[in-house]
Amino acid sequence: MTTIGDIARLAGVAKSTVSRYLNDGSVSEATKRKIQHIIKETGYSPNAFAQSLKAKKPNIIGTIVPRLDSYASSRTLIGIDEELKTMNYQMLISHSNLDLEREIENIHSLVRQKVAGIILLATEITDRHLSIIKEVDIPVLIVGQQHKEIHSLIHNDYEAAYEVGKYILSQGHKRIAFLGVNEKNVAVGIDRKEGFKKSLEDIADIDVRFFEVNRNNVEASSVVYDIMNTFCPSIIVCATDNLAIGAMKAVYSMGISIPNDLSITGFGGYEMTEMIHPGLTTAKFFYEDAGNLAARKMLSLIRGEDTPLKTVSGFEIIYRESVRQV
Repeated sequence: MTTIGDIARLAGVAKSTVSRYLNDGSVSEATKRKIQHIIKETGYSPNAFAQSLKAKKPNIIGTIVPRLDSYASSRTLIGIDEELKTMNYQMLISHSNLDLEREIENIHSLVRQKVAGIILLATEITDRHLSIIKEVDIPVLIVGQQHKEIHSLIHNDYEAAYEVGKYILSQGHKRIAFLGVNEKNVAVGIDRKEGFKKSLEDIADIDVRFFEVNRNNVEASSVVYDIMNTFCPSIIVCATDNLAIGAMKAVYSMGISIPNDLSITGFGGYEMTEMIHPGLTTAKFFYEDAGNLAARKMLSLIRGEDTPLKTVSGFEIIYRESVRQV
């Protein structure tokens, strides 16, 4: 493996000169060209993390993710990474496993590692989050949630839920169950529910009931059994695609046909929703695009540019076979 020492020897300069070149320091044009040629010839690739620690301007962006097995998180990370690479930045991933204490420690750890900024794929923003984000001396961007005092990038959960509500009303549904999640998650637990409620305002002769789980498909199955046995709606609107898939599994085990006996919708637009049968009607969020946008927004914050406090990513309603007209 080629080292800085090898580059210095071949170029006939000191290792410190090569180091200055790699960190955008002061080097003569003739020496720059010589080092560039040797790096190209040898295929030398500097250790980006070590280089960032030594540089006056680090090029590592810390990214904290709550779940590595989440479709939304993984696609967002892909988008962030792709965009950062185009701007010569690197991504360092830190996993919190849905543990808020671990998430707080991850922020401290990334700051100690001298990252240029932190992108937090958040499920919940607590007072402790707010305190530490104000305390650290680097930009922090929240993705997926919002707070009036922190730069945020959110999906348009409220409007997406509003459009889902309008669509199912247009299909004639009057007995409606909404299967949501804990309200600690503002985007999924509150915004989607409130947007859906807004779409039903001033609509007469409908019966809408709201149920809640903790994003657990096993728990969702139990709740769905209760919904069907005590309420028997014509449609279940699920706050996530995962909940919708869990609901579909539960009703199939009860001998209920989708969409002939029951319609189901979700939120997310995960790839699996078009592979299952029937295909799931869902509000699709563009996670990779959101990741691209998050990376650009982070770089704007690092440069000290005027950056909006809140940025909203778009959505699209995907109409599939899981909803029928009644």
